[in-house]
Amino acid sequence: MTRLRARMSGLLHRIRMAMPTLSMRGMIMTPVIAIGLLLVLMFILSLVPSSFPEFPSQETIRSEFQAQNDGKEPPVGYHTTETLIRSIDIIVNKRGGFLSNDVMPPFVLMDNIPAWETGALRQARDLSLAMRNDITRSQSQSEEDPNLVQAQVLLNNDSEKWIFPSAEGKYNEAAQRLRDYRAQLVDTDSREGDFYARSDNLAAALELMSKRLGSMSQNLAASVAEERRYTALANDPTSSSAKARPPAEVMKTPWMQVDNVFYQARGTTWAMLSYLKAFEEDFDRVLADKNAHPSMDQIIRELETTQKALYSPMVLNGYEFGLVPNYSLAMSSYMTRANAGLIDIINLLRDG
Repeated sequence: MTRLRARMSGLLHRIRMAMPTLSMRGMIMTPVIAIGLLLVLMFILSLVPSSFPEFPSQETIRSEFQAQNDGKEPPVGYHTTETLIRSIDIIVNKRGGFLSNDVMPPFVLMDNIPAWETGALRQARDLSLAMRNDITRSQSQSEEDPNLVQAQVLLNNDSEKWIFPSAEGKYNEAAQRLRDYRAQLVDTDSREGDFYARSDNLAAALELMSKRLGSMSQNLAASVAEERRYTALANDPTSSSAKARPPAEVMKTPWMQVDNVFYQARGTTWAMLSYLKAFEEDFDRVLADKNAHPSMDQIIRELETTQKALYSPMVLNGYEFGLVPNYSLAMSSYMTRANAGLIDIINLLRDG
């Protein structure tokens, strides 16, 4: 009995001695577990906006208009205007919302979708500018459409502004201005809301796309270091520049920015693809007259390839002929071919 009491007393003594150690372990493990659970929750939340939206087809846009207007055909310009409105709505109000101006985790850490939004938004700005300056004006001395003026200004608000006023608020307001213009376009009794589907107007819009494709293609190609010659003043002995540049310089995208450039290009081509399909509807007679439909179809096929799913969790950045593929160079090749097609159509529209 005495031995049992002694053993119990020794066990209780050991438990008392171990209590501070257990307490210290609990103090350490509790925040570690809490941080781990918080990281898991942030990862789950980050999956909400992780997919890129698909754009409705032009056949869907036409059928919806016919269902609302007793089977009538959409007026010229409706497809382009409606496509621009829907693209802005998708950029701002997609699943997960607009992320470019988010300042709270985990969304502030997700840079792929904000880069995609930047590319798509730039293309929306380009189209709104083309509509304001060219497509909706009969000649250089005609007045601008007030709704398109406001829409173009609103779309050029800083995409990183998150409060007073927020960027998405301005972009939604721009979409509403475009809806007002669309209502005037559909109203046959209204003298406002014109859309001139002429070859020169289409060429002006395509030229903006061509410049955007050329710029993005150069940025993508810089994922691999390369020496570029300065050719801006080539073939013109009377040309000059405000700044002196070296005859050649090495261009290289920083490693941490490769995926951002890639997803900007992906957003650009996503928006451009939907706008070109709308142009095929509204400028059908112009393209048919120039026999340019086959060329436009080929450009669209090239851009559709840029929207294929990635089979890697990250943008691979191998060398030109290395063991690892380079997604940026593959994207650049498709965009370059599409740009070459656009240049051909522009020349055909202006000179053919």
